[in-house]
Amino acid sequence: MTPPLRNPQFFYTTTAQPCPYLPARMERKILADLAVPNADTLHSRLSATGFRRSHTLAYAPLCEGCSACIPIRLPVADFTPNRTQKRAWNRNTDLSATLLPPTATGEQYDLFRQYLNTRHAGGDMANMGPRDYRIMVEETTVDTQIIEFRTPDQKLVAVSLTDTLNDGLSAVYSFYDPQQTTRSLGVYAVLFLIHQTFLLGRPYLYLGYWIPGSPKMAYKSRFRPAEILRHDAWRPLDPEQPVDTKRHGLFPDAPLF
Repeated sequence: MTPPLRNPQFFYTTTAQPCPYLPARMERKILADLAVPNADTLHSRLSATGFRRSHTLAYAPLCEGCSACIPIRLPVADFTPNRTQKRAWNRNTDLSATLLPPTATGEQYDLFRQYLNTRHAGGDMANMGPRDYRIMVEETTVDTQIIEFRTPDQKLVAVSLTDTLNDGLSAVYSFYDPQQTTRSLGVYAVLFLIHQTFLLGRPYLYLGYWIPGSPKMAYKSRFRPAEILRHDAWRPLDPEQPVDTKRHGLFPDAPLF
């Protein structure tokens, strides 16, 4: 178990907002400031307790009566691709992947815009302009990279914004060309990050939150074996076992203070 954090002054909460994933529910978050000394260490500690990063903040859900957003990670050394995932990998062996500093470009934004318009037109990111995209990529106080995936003729087809943690990688946000339907680029991006985490010699790829009942998040449980954070510990995910999504207690599952 990760030792509890001892700096409660870093934490504060948001007001309730409509939940972007489950209808007729409200979300509330606990936030931690990452614009601090030793931000990478704090970020790694927080990620191991179920937090995610956005800009210079780490956040975790703190919704009244609900804990449907379940932290999920992959122990990469134990990962076994299924048949569909193997096909996605093989379809994309012609792609090149380049790891770059977190610098936004117009080419990336054009792809991001295409992705949102096709896949998430009604989502909370739908109105993001070029400046919003630049802030999402560049406003970071931790070890962050952009990974660009290109075809042999240098067409940009996928991008992953990724953080490096003490114990692995964290997939912050990925997007891809929605017209490239046969490539399964979303699956391939996760497979690439699994492989990259393994090459770095670190144990985990953090995939954010898995939400039972949300079709947008269902793909995360298809990478196995996965672990979910429940009741203060990372436990193997059994897709056949119902998960209690009622909140028990005030804070996220792992201890904070």
